[in-house]
Amino acid sequence: MKVLITGATGLIGQELVKLCLKKNIAVHYLTTSKSKLEVSENYKGFYWNPEKEAIDKACFNGVDAIIHLAGATISKRWTTSYKKVILSSRRDSTRLLVNSLKGETHHIKQVISASAIGIYPDSLINYYDESFKITKTSFLSEVAKVWEDEVDAFSKLDILVSKIRIGLVLSNKGGALQEMVKPVKFGVGAAFGSGKQWQSWIHLDDLSQMFMHVLTHQLPGVYNGVALNPVTNNELVKVIASVTHKPLFLPNIPQFVMKLILGDMHVLLFESQRVSSKKIEDTGFYFQYHHLQPALEDLL
Repeated sequence: MKVLITGATGLIGQELVKLCLKKNIAVHYLTTSKSKLEVSENYKGFYWNPEKEAIDKACFNGVDAIIHLAGATISKRWTTSYKKVILSSRRDSTRLLVNSLKGETHHIKQVISASAIGIYPDSLINYYDESFKITKTSFLSEVAKVWEDEVDAFSKLDILVSKIRIGLVLSNKGGALQEMVKPVKFGVGAAFGSGKQWQSWIHLDDLSQMFMHVLTHQLPGVYNGVALNPVTNNELVKVIASVTHKPLFLPNIPQFVMKLILGDMHVLLFESQRVSSKKIEDTGFYFQYHHLQPALEDLL
């Protein structure tokens, strides 16, 4: 088997590359940086530039499935111009893949695309599953909706479409967790706002295995990439403090303070999505980390 991975040098992409190679699945990957092109027996890089609609079509040779993770990071200040980059990077990269395959002979049977639980509305009381009717209620929901709609175009090429709506990814190799841990370690940790907002998290190992599960079982449709037991922001900060053996004594940080510091991006800390993992569990997927405490003990 051979897969083509976009975003292969990112947090999730690097783990997926390792898993694929471990399972003797050959990897082609796309990169916008010519200096990151590598060629080895089961790992080969190809250049693309979605902004300029440029792609080395040799990347599709012998490929059975595409894992599409590419998109500009949302962990950067959301200026008006950068918001456009966040959206266009996902839309344009997906369109380039679809358009490059039109009229071409290929063996691709499945595409698995990343999406985000930010597609669901901010709510303290709702418990979302994949059947929820999506509407654009925020910038993040718009980005995820546009991305998912673009990915659906693969189905017109008789390619099976799978989407994983990713929650808060916990890793010690990068991502949000390291930024959350820093203030706690320095004794200035605190929850945000009311602290009641839900955080639907997942350990990076489980998320990577979930992508492989959807790939090896050729599962179509949408799946939530979250663990079984979401927690509130209050609980998340308390468990971080417990695992790192640090005290928590400061009051919660008001929303207006974080808005002054982060601008529009502050919503990442305050939006609440309580999301179900039942659908992926029902396919036989097994989570290694069901609860937050053991997940953090593994990582911190």
